Amino acid sequence: MSEEEYLKKYLHREQVEEELERVKKGEAIQYVVGNVEFYGLPFLVNKSVLIPRWETEELVARVLQLLKKYFINPSILDIGTGSGCIAITLSKKLKCTVDACEISKEALVVAKENNEINKTNVTFIESDLFSNVHQKYDCIISNPPYIAFDEEIMDVVKNNEPHIALYAEENGLYFYKEILKSVKNYIKEEYLLAFEIGASQKEAIMHIAASLFLDAQIWCEQDLNGFDRYVFICKKKGKRKP
Repeated sequence: MSEEEYLKKYLHREQVEEELERVKKGEAIQYVVGNVEFYGLPFLVNKSVLIPRWETEELVARVLQLLKKYFINPSILDIGTGSGCIAITLSKKLKCTVDACEISKEALVVAKENNEINKTNVTFIESDLFSNVHQKYDCIISNPPYIAFDEEIMDVVKNNEPHIALYAEENGLYFYKEILKSVKNYIKEEYLLAFEIGASQKEAIMHIAASLFLDAQIWCEQDLNGFDRYVFICKKKGKRKP
């Protein structure tokens, strides 16, 4: 879909020309329109939240398959929820208990609006990772910031999207390390952990996970473009890698 066609889909005809100029000057088209579709559901977006992407849709699709196959009525925590797209989609599709934590007050405002729009019942927690989380879950999922500060990214991303949702210390690995070293306090005996990762981070994240989860199955899957994109850590009694 061209930029003009995208704008025509969401805006009144008289708005299209003016807003197209904003896009040509470097504004992200999703922010100009103010919403985006994710997994067939509508989500409001603004510059307080990351724009949901198809790679994250694919993460959700794979997690849905695993949860439906191996868990009954799972409890889920989404870390760094942003617009709420992961948590809300899982809640919509599974009708189960979903919590979502986020450090940004501004992002939480957007996520709560999306919760209402999609008629879901996600509980949102203002929390720096696990700082305000007080229970255990069957599944913890996260698409954390994973871009290294010296990594080159497209100008439309760098100049529009919130850096707090994009960049991470330690070559982009900081949040994976922080989550994985603490997560055992927040998961049940049997569990699924699922992460979206940067395409060059597989070996480092798998190494961290292997050193901490000696009795779990750990594997990486590629996205539709063939890039290493998803890491899963799963413990189910008597079951090998799904």
